[in-house]
Amino acid sequence: MKVRFAPSPTGALHIGGARTALFNWLLARHAGGQLLLRIEDTDRERSTPENVAQIIDALRWLELDWDEGPVFQTQRSQRHQEALEALLTSGHAYRSRATTDDVKAFKQLYGADRGFRAKADPDGAVRLHVPDEGATVVHDVIRGETRFEHVHLDDPVIARADGSVLYNFAVAIDDLDAGITHVVRGEDHLSNTPKQLLVLEAASAAGLGSAGSEQGAGVPLYAHLPLLHGPDGKKLSKRHGAASVQELRDAGYLPEAVRNYLALLGWGAGDDQTVLSTQELIERFTLERVSRNPARFDETKLKWLNGLYIRQLPVAELTRRLEQFTGQQGLEDLARISQEKIHTLADFWPLAGALREGPVDDPKARERWLTDDGRAALADVRAALAQTQSFDEVAVGEALSAVVAQRAAKPREVYQPLRVAISGATVSPGIFESVALLGREETLRRVDQALLAH
Repeated sequence: MKVRFAPSPTGALHIGGARTALFNWLLARHAGGQLLLRIEDTDRERSTPENVAQIIDALRWLELDWDEGPVFQTQRSQRHQEALEALLTSGHAYRSRATTDDVKAFKQLYGADRGFRAKADPDGAVRLHVPDEGATVVHDVIRGETRFEHVHLDDPVIARADGSVLYNFAVAIDDLDAGITHVVRGEDHLSNTPKQLLVLEAASAAGLGSAGSEQGAGVPLYAHLPLLHGPDGKKLSKRHGAASVQELRDAGYLPEAVRNYLALLGWGAGDDQTVLSTQELIERFTLERVSRNPARFDETKLKWLNGLYIRQLPVAELTRRLEQFTGQQGLEDLARISQEKIHTLADFWPLAGALREGPVDDPKARERWLTDDGRAALADVRAALAQTQSFDEVAVGEALSAVVAQRAAKPREVYQPLRVAISGATVSPGIFESVALLGREETLRRVDQALLAH
């Protein structure tokens, strides 16, 4: 088995493209096959080195490796020209001066544009000669068979008048030469498939095997993945949240969680299991379990799943990732007491950063919790914390619980004033853990500042 992921470098790698890359990767790894990375950069105006770098960076962050490539389509122009000349010489392609408007006008009168074949022009664009009878049948693992009757097909343009080949021709020849056995791509490419099959058929009839081979053209098995929608059932777009892999990375998601979630978009493991390790995904993945129905990308669900992954990480590994994400060092204790409360790496610093850098300025938090009653509770807390023999989490918890009992208060009526005093905000890691981590001296100093400020 040999598959390929073939992005066009006209922008960042979006969520749909990432899922396509993942499904190809899983298929290859499941079967012990090969994955080719091909950069389809024939759109000279929109394809840039920066976009290529972005795509490769995204694949590396997702930890999706490849066995061959990257191969750049533009670097294969000589091979494309050889194949084009072979089709022209064998009569499977011809040059025509017919314009798009000419074709449309002729179709309205007669159907397909066969009438233009007689209008040969050595300076015209190159069109593929579609057989007059029969049909091209796309055998799709996911969607079943789709039949395209030749009588309804135009002779597609496969190269411009200057000889530069078009997408469907280049893709077919590249798949042929690479020995691609399975083409797994988005449903939006389904309409391209009959054109590419016709190129492969013409190449075979012209005796054009893969580069360096005398064999005829092979026909890959196709699988067109369902579209991705947002939670509202509409086509996935920027309004639904993160649109690219880089945006997911910058939002603090873990690559293994993203792989897990993307794998479940349109594919089922055969049971209701949601959390699947990458190894389990590789072992279970088959194209036969891919649905033909649109899949819904819901970032809320991804965040929930990412939180599960974060809580499963060893503290040392979570610390490493948080330090890499924030650019801060020495975060192990903060990571430990924050692990149960964060869903993404980006949640960490807003939650715990104030314990490192000092209280934030949140007037609403002070107004809500540092009232006369709140300050009275805070004064009792200060007295209790000043008298504890030790200052670990257990001792801090016992001291604060005693204040709650003494005041016959609800826990939040004691804990929230203290939380605002030490962090400036109404959210932080666990209050016992936060106070113990700060230590007696720093905790009392922050409590005193809060009391004196009012």
